[in-house]
Amino acid sequence: MTVPVLELLGIKRVYKTAAGELNVLSDADLKLQAGELVGLIGPSGSGKSTLLHTAGLLERPEAGAVLLDGIDCLKLDDKARTAMRRSKIGFVYQFHHLLPEFNAADNVAMPLMIAGVSRKAARETALELLAEMGLDHRADHQPGQMSGGEQQRVAIARALANTPRLVIADEPTGNLDPATTARVFATFIKMAREEGASVLVATHNHALTTHMDRVLTLEDGKLVPYEPE
Repeated sequence: MTVPVLELLGIKRVYKTAAGELNVLSDADLKLQAGELVGLIGPSGSGKSTLLHTAGLLERPEAGAVLLDGIDCLKLDDKARTAMRRSKIGFVYQFHHLLPEFNAADNVAMPLMIAGVSRKAARETALELLAEMGLDHRADHQPGQMSGGEQQRVAIARALANTPRLVIADEPTGNLDPATTARVFATFIKMAREEGASVLVATHNHALTTHMDRVLTLEDGKLVPYEPE
């Protein structure tokens, strides 16, 4: 049987607030196979970002397991877990988090150079990804010289630079116009269908979900199939 790219088992996530403990995730389970494109929708505050951060090894749950290619990442030490995240996961945040002192090409090339790829080869890959995003003419511009939508597309290109096994995107097209949204989503589809990545996208854009293999939502801290009203 094929090992899932991502498997969440019994994930529990609790936040302490002034009013007491807030159970955000309760025994949440998820399996993503290679080449699968899955949507996650739901209102703000339902736990979508928490789930994505847990799956992306950015937050540690109170209970449960996070497996990448069958490896239980929560049993790894911090260094090994960071290496796993850098080599296997591409994360697209709601906000771009670009390095302001570097131009677009260098921002995209950064994960590759951290992984040991030469600067020349990393830049070539960065330029290809920027062209795919319609930003080849912005390669030498710094983030402050670009619009918010352009910066977000640079961030998406950066997340895909290492050809990750798992792409996690948290409202990746929230600040983009419809034409750019379509271009970005086509890139996610290509990652899944042609490169075999698992892609998990949280979105408020229900139109995008028609192109996904499955759509999930969170109810009482658990992942369940989304049923349109």
